[in-house]
Amino acid sequence: MPSVAKKLAIVPKDEPPPLAEESAAAEARPEELRLLEALLFAAGEPLDEATLARQLPNGVELKDALARLKAEYAPRGVNLVRIGKKWTFRTANDLAWLLTKQTVETRKLSRAAIETLAIVAYHQPVTRAEIEDIRGVATATGTLDVLLRTGWIRPRGRRKAPGRPITYGTTENFLSHFGLEAVSDLPGLDELKGAGLLEGNMPLGFAVPMPSDESTLRDDEDPLEPGDLDLGLAPAPTTAEPEK
Repeated sequence: MPSVAKKLAIVPKDEPPPLAEESAAAEARPEELRLLEALLFAAGEPLDEATLARQLPNGVELKDALARLKAEYAPRGVNLVRIGKKWTFRTANDLAWLLTKQTVETRKLSRAAIETLAIVAYHQPVTRAEIEDIRGVATATGTLDVLLRTGWIRPRGRRKAPGRPITYGTTENFLSHFGLEAVSDLPGLDELKGAGLLEGNMPLGFAVPMPSDESTLRDDEDPLEPGDLDLGLAPAPTTAEPEK
């Protein structure tokens, strides 16, 4: 049986113990990355940049720190992702199947609901009358109700026009469900054609609008009034998840 002296001789004197190496590597990692990591892991929902910035030391460039943390987690099972203007950790897309809930009740959206959702996403802020004008047919009240219940669209404000109709836009839940960082990541004309979703012989001058979900009300919108959300316009919680 080898003596204690022989065992100790196996480790050269000039090599630090493995634990010392790990400690040195941890110390070399910027403190702001550890702070961001802790905040995002502990949060129950995505955090906006203003909230994150308040917790960091003075002089730290938040965007650079987030970019570095995102790069660190890119090859891991958990990724740092941006949803709208907020950040959160999510299971890597290629591993999402591991956490699929088999109890989710899937309901397929009707064609009218899919078309309405697409119009809201690309043309927001948009009113019901404007949706009907684009689709060329009347939109049933239930169609908008379904999309409101899923939490994919929301009432934004009221158009400064006769009747002051409600304007609609998409939500962070919409971005999260379809894996988008921002609504501007929606496919453009060429991508839609390449996917076979548009015919090759489109009308002259046909274009796909550049979508924007800027939360600030536009010049032609008024804020919602206190009683508006009591009319069933607010998204309601649901356990059913429509198919994409």
